[in-house]
This record gives sequence, structure tokens and C-alpha cells, in this order.
Amino acid sequence: VQLQASGGGLVQAGGSLRLSCAASRRTDRVYDMAWFRQAPGKEREFVAGINWSGGRTDYGDSVKGRFTIFRDNAKNTQYLQMNSLKPEDTAVYYCAAKIPRMGISTLQVSYAYWGQGTQVTVSS
Repeated sequence: VQLQASGGGLVQAGGSLRLSCAASRRTDRVYDMAWFRQAPGKEREFVAGINWSGGRTDYGDSVKGRFTIFRDNAKNTQYLQMNSLKPEDTAVYYCAAKIPRMGISTLQVSYAYWGQGTQVTVSS
């Protein structure tokens, strides 16, 4: 499956953005999905994940209560709604997919498919 991330941009602190990740094929019952991010000079970190049905989600500690991951399987698209953005959220955001085995994973190595990344910049 090929993934195409979009929706990044420049926003002021406290603002919101919605990222999208469109898949090239049907993803329900087939793939768990996730978002990771990588800031300059830092390792890539888990942001949020959602299982194949959309019934289970998981979030990194730094975004809990501010970000929401959801998916529209009819459109083969997952989303990341980001509210109350902070300058430390500045990073390149990547969407990822994996086969639905062992549930949502926070580990990069679990995901076989990756999008190209979209830049999110939060100004103070």
C-alpha cells in the first residue's frame, strides 16, 4: 500500500491543524495505522495509532488530550486532528501502516509502510 500524507503547514501556538493520510488501497480489516513525528536532531517518535476498525486508539504522552486520530475507511484515509498546538510539536509528521497483528504498536519497526512526511511548524 502507498500512503500520501498532507495537511501540514505553519500555525501559531494554540492553533489547530488536521493531517490526512490517503492510502492507495482499501485499509479497513487490513491495516492498523499510525502517525509518527521527527523533529530536527531528535529521533522519530510515536504520536498516535488506530487499529484497523477504528475501535481502538493510542497516543503518545506528549499529545494526549490535544490530538485525535480517526479514520474514514470508506475513503481509505486516516486523519490526525491536532489542537492546542505547541512549538514543541514542530516536526515532520509521517503516517504509517502495518498488518493488524498484536494490536497498535508504538515502535517504528512494526510498520512496513510509510508516507513521505508533511512538515508542521508551530510558531510561538
